Parts: sequence; structure tokens; C-alpha cells
Amino acid sequence: MNKLIGSFLAFKAKHLSDSQFLAILSVFIGLAGGFSAVIIKNVVHVIQYLIKSDTFAAYNHYIYFVLPLIGISLAMIFIKYILKQPVGHGIPSVLYAIAETRGFIKKHNMYSSILTSALTVGFGGSVGLEGPTVATGAAYGSTISHAFKLPYKQVILLLGAASAASMSAIFKAPLTGVVFAMEVIMIDLTVTSVTPLIIASVTAILTSYFFLGSEVLYHFELKEMYRMADLPYFVLLGILTGLLSVYFTKVYIYIHKVFSGFNNWVVSLFVGGTIIGVLIFFFPALYGEGFEVINETLQGNPDMIFSSSIFSSFGDNIYLILGIMLAVVLFKAFATSITFAAGGVGGIFAPTLFNGSILGLLFAMVMAKFGVDLPYSNFALTGMSGAIAGVLQAPLTAVFLIAEISGGYSLLIPLMIVSLTSYLTSRIFITNSVYTHQLAERGQLLTHHTDNNILKMMNIDNLVEKNFTPVHLGQSLGELVEVIQNSNRNIFPVIDDGGKFVGMILLPDVRKIIFKPQYYKTKKVDEFMTIPALTISPQENMNSIASKLHKTSYYNIPVVDDDGKYIGFVSRANVFSEYRKLLKEFSID
Repeated sequence: MNKLIGSFLAFKAKHLSDSQFLAILSVFIGLAGGFSAVIIKNVVHVIQYLIKSDTFAAYNHYIYFVLPLIGISLAMIFIKYILKQPVGHGIPSVLYAIAETRGFIKKHNMYSSILTSALTVGFGGSVGLEGPTVATGAAYGSTISHAFKLPYKQVILLLGAASAASMSAIFKAPLTGVVFAMEVIMIDLTVTSVTPLIIASVTAILTSYFFLGSEVLYHFELKEMYRMADLPYFVLLGILTGLLSVYFTKVYIYIHKVFSGFNNWVVSLFVGGTIIGVLIFFFPALYGEGFEVINETLQGNPDMIFSSSIFSSFGDNIYLILGIMLAVVLFKAFATSITFAAGGVGGIFAPTLFNGSILGLLFAMVMAKFGVDLPYSNFALTGMSGAIAGVLQAPLTAVFLIAEISGGYSLLIPLMIVSLTSYLTSRIFITNSVYTHQLAERGQLLTHHTDNNILKMMNIDNLVEKNFTPVHLGQSLGELVEVIQNSNRNIFPVIDDGGKFVGMILLPDVRKIIFKPQYYKTKKVDEFMTIPALTISPQENMNSIASKLHKTSYYNIPVVDDDGKYIGFVSRANVFSEYRKLLKEFSID
């Protein structure tokens, strides 16, 4: 295999430019993303078809008590005893790879995310399939790019192309795939580098069309155009979906903190699986991705939200219906978060779309009770875009996704209003999305701020210079002169007998006196020593180090560990050189 890759690289060097080579790789990555979506969809459909067959019909919906536990247990058994490696949580694992492992994703993710998420969702886990599909596509992108030993900036580009392809195929939304990659995955992007994203996205959706058909994912029919008089209500819906996004994110973070307190994964599994089973028993709409429920809400019909539940006999009570709709929206956040915390594998998109559609319909129905006639379907659709914009903090992705997957381009302006309002509302209360919260807490998040990204990528271990000869406190000027004669540096750290940093001697400060031998025995090192106002810890982040260099006139700052022991120096010139090197490597041409 390596010989074949070597031959291809030799052919590429003679006959292909970098852009042509990336375009070819993007086709293969698009195929991988398309097939990943096809496989994961079909596996889930087979599992759910078997579960809903006549074999289990006699158990009615009491089987909901155990189905999620079974699915997550099977996924965890595979992870713990067969794979014996963790399976990353979809899109966050891709962002982590870009920030921390130079785009390297373990090869098992080319199949493990598909299998574990299919088991989780197929048996009722209240999550989606888009995150694992993106993780699978990105694993292929990573494997291909590292097989051909591509530079880091091209690895990032192919991970973006893989993510675009996977989103395009799973949602049948090629434009959304490109926008998603640019808004959520890609870090530094130019116009010319969009080409691989488009190629991968188009290839993936054609693959999806071939196997899954070309119908839109959600069936939306525009029955009534929006009216200018409705615009204030779209703004209000945007605020509500923004607040819902904050609630969803806070619940997600809280649940993960609670479950992280369990010392045994088996305890997390059984506690989580049991809670999900109870929730689905009372509210069957929480089962799995919830596509059927979303499609019904887009028709302005809330029946599937409570049909086949223990509340179905109260379908004539409008106030109970509204209460159940609100309960489903609130409990969906818990069901999704617990599915993840218990060990399930899945995505956030589907639960977010689910919540947004119900909240939009609920809002329109409540307004109708106050005499305001709003088109139910329109508000259910725009509610989906608001939820995506708030939870993912990706308003562009929200607008294009909802327009593409539903054919609702006629509502483009309301979609934009709701998405932007939701995004701005959520940003008041939370600074990071569900995807990026944990990465940001650990300082592992790269953003669209290139300067901060480069500083995050810099490693202090590569910047510390240790070729400074130390002198000991109490040594004479004569001994210092001997050190100076054998050194090519003009700074000399002063340490005590325990190796702790005391200060430093600058060559200009002793230049005149070193030519006066009469002082060699009478003058001591500490008489010429300077104590710097700042030192650097080896655990310090590069933002802090850069700030110290910027705020002071120092060209070199000593590095001292927590015990006060001298390690070396970090120089302004070395930091700048490393910054320029990484900037060139990081920026996508």
C-alpha cells in the first residue's frame, strides 16, 4: 500500500498541482461521506423495523422501558470489550482533532461511530445521526490526508470537505454542507479553498440520491406566505428559541457534570438508560430522532406528539395538548443529554430540530388562543432554524439547512430573522455551543480568530532556550568573566545552591568592569544582578506569554517552575519566528 501511495505521489509531483490533487481527493472523500450516511440510515431503519414488527406488538409501548437501555448497553459493550477505545462524540471530536492532534482521527472511527450510533438511535436513544456521520466522514478524510502526508493546512481542508460531504448526504442539503463546514468546522478559509468543499458536498449528495432518493427530508408545503404584520412574532419566536437554546445547553452541561460523578460506567449506563426509558414511556415522541413528529408539526398537526401515549385519550383538551407539547420540549433536553451521558453515541442536530419545530407550533397555537392568527406550519419551520442557530451558534447553517431540507426558500426572510434573533439571544447567556463548551473549558478550541488559534498551537516546550550558562549566587566577578568568555549569549541567569532562579546578569551592565582585573576577587555576582519583574511558568499558555512580551520591553523572559527552579529563557525573536512558521502552515491558500 505504501508503495502504491509513493508511486501516486511521484505521478502527482510531475503531472498535478496541489489544487488538482485536492480536488481528486475531495471526490473520494465525498463518496465516503455519502456512503456513511446511506449505511447509517439503513442500519437504523432495519433496527427500528425489527423492533416495531409484530414480534413486539403484544408488549405495546411498555417495551419503551427497556429499549434505550438495551441499545446503549450494546453500544457500550462494543466500545469497552471489542473496540477497547473511546468513540468520540461526533462534531466535537472533529474540532478536537483540528485543535490538538493536527487533524489525526483514529481509523476505527471509520466504522465505530456508525455502529454505536445506529444501536443508540435504533433502540430509542433520543439523539440524531448527523454527528456520527460527520465523525465517520472526517475519519476517512483524516486517514486519506495522513496517508498522503499532506501538510496541516490541507489536512484541515480535507476534514472540512469530509464534514461538508457528510452533512450534505445525511440531510440531502449540499449548500448547507458547505456553509456548515465554513461556519463550524473550518478555521481559516479563502475563496479558492471552497472548491474541495463543493466537490465533496456534490459527490456526497449524488451518492445519497442514488441510494436514498432525492426527496426532501422534511415535507413542508407553503400554505400561506408570511405577512409583514407577522414579523414581530417571528422576532418573538427568535427570542424564545434563543432562550430554549440556553436551557438546552445548560441542561446538557449539568447532566454531564452529574454523570461524571459516577465512578462506574455501568452505573451511568443503568441510571441513564432507565431514566430515558421512563421518559419515552410517558412521552413516546422522545423516541429516537423524531423525524415523524417533526413532519407532523410541519403540517401544523400536534397529534403525534401525544398519540400512542398514556395521554392520547385527552386529545380533545387543548390546554392539556399545549401542556404536553411544552413538557416534551423541556424533557427532550434531558432525554438527549442523558443519552450522551449514559454512553450513547449520536448527534445534536435532530433533537434541536425536534425541539424547534414543536416550540414554533406551540407558539403559534398559544397566540391563536389570544386571537392572533399565525400560520402554524410557517412557525414550526422557522422555529427549527431558531433552535439550530441558538444551540449550535451557527445562524448561517440554520437558515440554509431549514430552507434546503424543507424546500422552504419562500420563508427565507423569516428564517433569517428568527435565526439571527435566536443567535443573539443565546449569546447573551452562553459564549460557547454544546459542541465547543468542553473544548473551550480545556483551552482546546480553535475559533475563527486566527491570532488566538496560532497562539494555542504554539508549545512553550519548543520555545524555551536552554543554552544560557547560569552563574551561582556568591561567585566572584572573576568567575563570571570566565563564564562570559565561554558563552555566546549576553544574559546569564543567577541561581542559588538549590538551582532556584534568583536574578540575571546582563552583559551591558558588566561590560566596563570586566576589563578591570583588580575587581575580580572583591566584586560579587549579586552586585550586578537584575531581578526581572516577570517570569514565565512552563504551564503558562501562549496568550499570557505573548501578553507579557507585548507589555514589557524585555527581549528575553526567564522560565521558572513552580518550585522556583530555573529552566531557561523565552525570547521575543523565537516566539515571533515560531508564530510566522505556524501561520504559514496553518493558513489555507
